[in-house]
Amino acid sequence: MEEHALERGSFSRRVLDASDFVLRCERRLLSGLMGLLIALVLLNVVTRYAGVPLYWVDEASVYCVVWLTFIGASAMTRLRLDFAVTLLTDKLGEKAVRIAKASASGGVLLLGLALLAMCWLYMDPVGIVRYGFDAKEYAAESFNFLYTERTQTLNWPTWAVQLILPVFSLTLSLHALSNLVEDLGLQPRRTHAEFHVTNADAVN
Repeated sequence: MEEHALERGSFSRRVLDASDFVLRCERRLLSGLMGLLIALVLLNVVTRYAGVPLYWVDEASVYCVVWLTFIGASAMTRLRLDFAVTLLTDKLGEKAVRIAKASASGGVLLLGLALLAMCWLYMDPVGIVRYGFDAKEYAAESFNFLYTERTQTLNWPTWAVQLILPVFSLTLSLHALSNLVEDLGLQPRRTHAEFHVTNADAVN
């Protein structure tokens, strides 16, 4: 019995450690992408004012915002800064509130796993490997043109830009599992001092 308890404790601790590592990486990525977005916007302003606009800057800015949104949403999930309706839970007892929080975390985990499954079906890595990474032959047989399409001005592969979808699904699932571990009382709730925003009210 004690061995099983130790194994559960070790597994739950590893889940939290992995989530914290991903969260630190997300923090650095968010800082880098914010800096990149500011640079792109300034470049866009300067080139348009000079009469030599760079059309690829607009598209690069859009993709930068998309990646920022997904990475930020993942980090906010772990920091518990996502929006919540507490009209019901405010009137419940302490035990019922814990059950409600665990149920919510479980629901987010299911959402992350469902998104991951859909990304697997959509990107079909096994299928593209089966065709020897021949995107045209794969598209002709599967009618999935993900690996043949390219962005309009940057001319980047569309699949590379959309890699944020499975990445987000993975990190969301990991963070949701970490929150569930804490809600179930398997590990004490951790704080993240490197993030100055500690509650949803501070965001507004």
